[in-house]
Amino acid sequence: MDTPIPTTAQAASGTGEDRRARGWLLGLAMLALAWLPRAVAGAVLFVALFLWGPPWAPAAPLFLVAVEVSRAVMAARGPLPGRAVRPGDEPELAGLVRDVAERLGFREPLLVRIVPGVQAALGRAKVGGVHTRVLLLGLPLLRNLTEAQLASVIAHELAHERQMGDRRSGLLRYSRAVLAERLDGRFRPLAPLAGPLLRASQPLLWRAELAADADAARVAGAEAAAEALRLAGLLDAAFEGLGAGWLSALAEEDAWPEDFYDALDTALSDPHVARRAARAAAEEDAVDAYATADHPPLDHRAAALPAHAESPYGTAPLALRTGAAVEAWCVRELTGRDWDPDDGPRDGEASPVRLLDLPHSRLRELGFDTRLVLLHAVRRESATEAVALALDVLADGAGPRLARRIEPAVRWAPATVRPALVRSVLAGAVSPPFAEALCAAGWTYTNRWLTTVVTAPDDGRVVDLHELLNEAVRGGDLEPVRTLWASAEPKEWAV
Repeated sequence: MDTPIPTTAQAASGTGEDRRARGWLLGLAMLALAWLPRAVAGAVLFVALFLWGPPWAPAAPLFLVAVEVSRAVMAARGPLPGRAVRPGDEPELAGLVRDVAERLGFREPLLVRIVPGVQAALGRAKVGGVHTRVLLLGLPLLRNLTEAQLASVIAHELAHERQMGDRRSGLLRYSRAVLAERLDGRFRPLAPLAGPLLRASQPLLWRAELAADADAARVAGAEAAAEALRLAGLLDAAFEGLGAGWLSALAEEDAWPEDFYDALDTALSDPHVARRAARAAAEEDAVDAYATADHPPLDHRAAALPAHAESPYGTAPLALRTGAAVEAWCVRELTGRDWDPDDGPRDGEASPVRLLDLPHSRLRELGFDTRLVLLHAVRRESATEAVALALDVLADGAGPRLARRIEPAVRWAPATVRPALVRSVLAGAVSPPFAEALCAAGWTYTNRWLTTVVTAPDDGRVVDLHELLNEAVRGGDLEPVRTLWASAEPKEWAV
């Protein structure tokens, strides 16, 4: 059972923009709009059943509503996410959380739980009949952030109780999330009305996030707060990019990565992986057609931090005393294995794989093996033919059409974000076979993680083809790409 980490400071009362009537109105308006299609469909069904159905038929829509409400209630009462942190097992982490809470004036029963992903969040739960707060901390954050940076993350989440802990803020967050879900997919009939509501409500949440950042800087120091923001973005991008690719590819082979977190940390120590992750995080911030992002962009948050230079916390990560058990549990959660490793393998159970022991070519394939995407789209059998044709298409200004062939969903994306998606699709599809063709001509892959970073055979220069193509499509200048292709092209390829 979870053991609360006690705090003794006085609770801070919530104040700010979220208490104004505008928050209530926007939240209710967004919720009504999100439910409008279902309400209309339910009304039509009710009328149809009332006019033409059997006597009991009009009760069917009410029954469906009751089922949906019951499912929502059961989901809310499900088990708490993550693995419990008991103060006796992890006194250093418990002490850090307690100290941060006291500095913030946070006085609530508090549970800490570790989750597998790059996540930090504060939620509510009822444990043993007592209403309490649940702080979720992702294992990648615990492994990579210093004590001061982790204190900043904890302070940010606990500060939300003061900044966003009232019912108005809860309604605002929930209604924005529900409405954002309605905007996914090909058909978005609610977009003309949803966009203005989401844009109008976004500043309320952004102000609260910046206020929580300011509290984090006051508690842990501005430098630690800024670095925590940067590292969290890198870790999340690498986890969703490389890490998700490893998990998905190995799952198809009935295998799982037992050194998943060690491999992820090692990959991020490579400057090319770190730069790719930083660019991915920045691009995700920039692509927000309907203002659904609840957090401001990273550069905005870092620039808004107040100047608090001193930090009372350490400059090294906290060592978890139960780190091995926590890591094993998180890997089991990520890979869907719910058995205790001490019990031994089961019949038909997936086999463990050590990522760091794999051949470099194999590891690159697990992460970003998309070399065949372009070949299938342009109906060519070799990387050289496919890349040559793709470069001709880009030179003719038909890049968007090629992007739609590679990824049909591009044609249905909102017009404001479509150019960024086109660049991403083209760079992601063309750069792997481009690298393969260059390596066939004498270049070499620069590292064991990425299939798009190559090293020249003559002068040792390193080229990130994904970045090169992205910038070429963005600026409309293909000359650097063409020059690179011509300089590496063997004589027998030339036409």
